[in-house]
Amino acid sequence: MRFLPQRSTPPLGADGLCHGRRFMRGGFGHGHGGHGGGFGRGRGLRRLLEHGDLRLLVLHLLGQKPSHGYELIKEIETLTGGVYAPSPGVIYPTLNYLEELGQAETATAGAKKLYTITAPGRAALGEAHSAIEALLARLRAVPPREVMAPIIRAMENLKTALRLKSPATPEAIKAIAALLDDTARQIEEL
Repeated sequence: MRFLPQRSTPPLGADGLCHGRRFMRGGFGHGHGGHGGGFGRGRGLRRLLEHGDLRLLVLHLLGQKPSHGYELIKEIETLTGGVYAPSPGVIYPTLNYLEELGQAETATAGAKKLYTITAPGRAALGEAHSAIEALLARLRAVPPREVMAPIIRAMENLKTALRLKSPATPEAIKAIAALLDDTARQIEEL
């Protein structure tokens, strides 16, 4: 079994939110894992969510109305035109963290938890108003999934080709890496 080194997380700001370095390389998250991938207009592929943005977005949505985790997933998917939907494995730890910070609380209704923003959560939202506005503007600029379909299909084709190629010789690995690096540079220049 291989153990991955733990990453340190940036410190939280006065608003209780992390505004540190970015996470997750670009790509198209569409319901799988918590990948904050996405498409940014004008600069080719780029991250849709930066580190701490999901927590900020969830807090913003809870400020709009109390919600269940599944409702938050669907709301985020709607905000991104279907391009990104966080997985339950990402949304629930985010909600738990907001509870630990005292920015959200839960009420149990049957088997479901209803999450509600607290007064400290509203204060954190007020302090992060400009960051929220910038985040929402970035999400509104994401082309809908239908527009991105050809790129999503091509990325799936690439993943399949790479899976079918393994195990590859050291020479093939170097050639594949060179092709991918060259393609990435070309995309960045678009």
